[in-house]
Amino acid sequence: MTDTPASLEQIASCVAGYDPNALPVAQAQEFIARLVPRVDAVESVAIRSALGRVLARDVVSTIDVPAHDNSAMDGYALRGTDLRADAPTTLPVAGTGFAGARFDADVPPGHCVRIMTGAVMPAGLDTVVPQEFTRADGDRVTIPPGVVRAGDNRRLKGEDLACGEVALAAGRRLTPADLGLLASLGRAEVPVWRRLRVAFFSTGDELRSIGEPLDAGCVYDSNRYTVWGMLQRLGVELIDMGVVRDEPAALETAFRAAAASADAVITSGGVSVGEADHTKQVMKRLGDVLFWRIAMRPGRPMAIGRIAVDGGRGAILFGLPGNPVAVMVTFYAFVRDALLQMMGAAPQPLPLLRAASTEAMRKKPGRTEYQRGIVTRAAGGGWQVAITGSQGSGILRSMSQANGLVVLHHGQGDVAAGELVDVAPFDGLV
Repeated sequence: MTDTPASLEQIASCVAGYDPNALPVAQAQEFIARLVPRVDAVESVAIRSALGRVLARDVVSTIDVPAHDNSAMDGYALRGTDLRADAPTTLPVAGTGFAGARFDADVPPGHCVRIMTGAVMPAGLDTVVPQEFTRADGDRVTIPPGVVRAGDNRRLKGEDLACGEVALAAGRRLTPADLGLLASLGRAEVPVWRRLRVAFFSTGDELRSIGEPLDAGCVYDSNRYTVWGMLQRLGVELIDMGVVRDEPAALETAFRAAAASADAVITSGGVSVGEADHTKQVMKRLGDVLFWRIAMRPGRPMAIGRIAVDGGRGAILFGLPGNPVAVMVTFYAFVRDALLQMMGAAPQPLPLLRAASTEAMRKKPGRTEYQRGIVTRAAGGGWQVAITGSQGSGILRSMSQANGLVVLHHGQGDVAAGELVDVAPFDGLV
């Protein structure tokens, strides 16, 4: 990772109105953006291994795409000046142009060429008439007036990409379309930032892993599986450290191992104000860590900072709440963008759509609230959103039923039925 010498107190001094006991979501996001570094190693990978990876350098086209003017469809290539505006145009056919081969013969004025999609435009010809608009009669073709204009249906040399043009900018997470674009440039490999390494574990004596018996008062650990799924979407290298008991020695061992092997560490549980456990004390002892009460619901408590051991480079710490829904909400509100920044990606804020609420919602100004919702098409064609019932931060089923988060912003008050609200869709996220 790159060096990040500023202390957390120095970073906090740059955030206007910083108050760790009542921190608005936007200020917490600004703080984290100032804190997190970016990976510092670049590797070259084959394009079939590059999906979801982040470009480390601009990809510049070394060729024109397409390399020549070519036909956009099957039909007849001709000079636009030969078309009559007031009557059908009849032209002799001078030959046929096929895709993958150049038509080198001279085309006399007043003649046309039968041409296939993708074929190079013969010299001097600038227009293609689709074959369905024409009537062929032997070696002549007739074109009705007004079906095309001069220059129609011709793809120009370099109109997709010109030689020397940036095809893909550094910081882009590569999509399936990007892989096709790289292939169109003849690129077999691409430079990307190395994968981010993220360690994660759950804390709490009451947690049990799948397969273990449930003693009285115990629950199965669900948070590691939702965190695993969210991280899997980002394409990071995962280090699952399991469930760690609330014992100082076990916690210190886990944090030391995580800081030694990962760029970022995500924990769930043990960060609430006043909790009588050891997680916070171990975090403080091993690093520069702040504990926040964020003006949001769910997900108020959170820890942020750096932990390092034995003079090593250390790791960025994200200490999330223990409730299952709060874990997911804080991940999407803060951790997702931070990890993308660490991966070298350009900013990718969650997309929001506007949807009409099907019901009234109570909301106090002064905090950001995230409600689980189901977005559907309204009768009039717009979007509408219904809340999934009880919004308790421990009710994970409501998150499973939802297909988006209703985002009620910091200054927003009560919402009336039919009022438009912002929704962050889950598609592509969870």
